[in-house]
Amino acid sequence: MKDLSIIQEVYDVILDRKENPKEGSYVCSLLKDENRILEKVSEESGELILAARSGNKDEIVHESADLIFHTLVLMASNDISLEDLSNELKKRRK
Repeated sequence: MKDLSIIQEVYDVILDRKENPKEGSYVCSLLKDENRILEKVSEESGELILAARSGNKDEIVHESADLIFHTLVLMASNDISLEDLSNELKKRRK
């Protein structure tokens, strides 16, 4: 498996924005409004579905990254760690 540390890096930036808000930060604007986060997750899910239907690999990758990013923001907003996610995935492997 390739190095996936970028996911941890992005999540750490999201957590930093949560703890240390910065003016003009997209993440901070999302973290101020749970409904906006939910709307973005829904929007990106739909866009991923459309990309998958098109069969365009580049679009699928792009939209997958958008969905994962906004899911990470949702997780941070709800104090869910990557470890929590990892543990849930591990439980499903049994």
